[in-house]
Amino acid sequence: MGTTHSTPNFASNPGLHAAAAPALALLAGLGLATALLTAPVHAGEAASITSGDIDLTPEEKAEKEARKDCKVAICAGFRNPAAAPAAINCSIPKSWRKEQLDKMVSKAKVSWPWGPVKCNATISLDRDALTKAMSEPKSDLTLKTQSVLCTIANEGKEDTKVSVEFAPTVSFEGGKAVKAKINWGKLEAPTLVKGLMWTATGTDNTLNVLESTLVTDINDFIGKKCDEVKSDWSK
Repeated sequence: MGTTHSTPNFASNPGLHAAAAPALALLAGLGLATALLTAPVHAGEAASITSGDIDLTPEEKAEKEARKDCKVAICAGFRNPAAAPAAINCSIPKSWRKEQLDKMVSKAKVSWPWGPVKCNATISLDRDALTKAMSEPKSDLTLKTQSVLCTIANEGKEDTKVSVEFAPTVSFEGGKAVKAKINWGKLEAPTLVKGLMWTATGTDNTLNVLESTLVTDINDFIGKKCDEVKSDWSK
């Protein structure tokens, strides 16, 4: 847990990207799902790793319902500030099936090496900051440090616990996200998993490889996803 890693040298070793792909895909899901409370990952082809429709299990339906109040509050912060609390604080459950995770990393020609993942995120957002992002011609949104704790299933072995912090920054123009970075921070995990995660977070912090996906999902959330619960935040 206390192992120290140096920042990986991506320029001299491009193979690190492929090696880190499974962890990077998971971290992308963590960052996006936690920051945006989007729908479960699509099992088929999709440009966004968090969009699309799948048949939900009863447990996944319960998770989605548990996320709804927080989703409504965030949507209100963006689109109807009078209906949102000044401080938006939420605890958010999120799960990924193994087949979803396999799909997320398949383009890197690798498979997800572990089992299903269950996460719980604690987020804190400022309503006025969300409102400013939508109302000003240009605005930079800097979120507080968010945290997420995940349990990764290992068939026949003890489950793996992973915790990670991140502090996203997003640039808006005309009410649309145009730039974004997750800004991964403190990471705690068993040594083997931590090594992969450290490479993945280092990759993204250095090269911002998740930016286009994050921007797409932020705009999808503020638009399409918030429209799904408009009756709750437009009152």
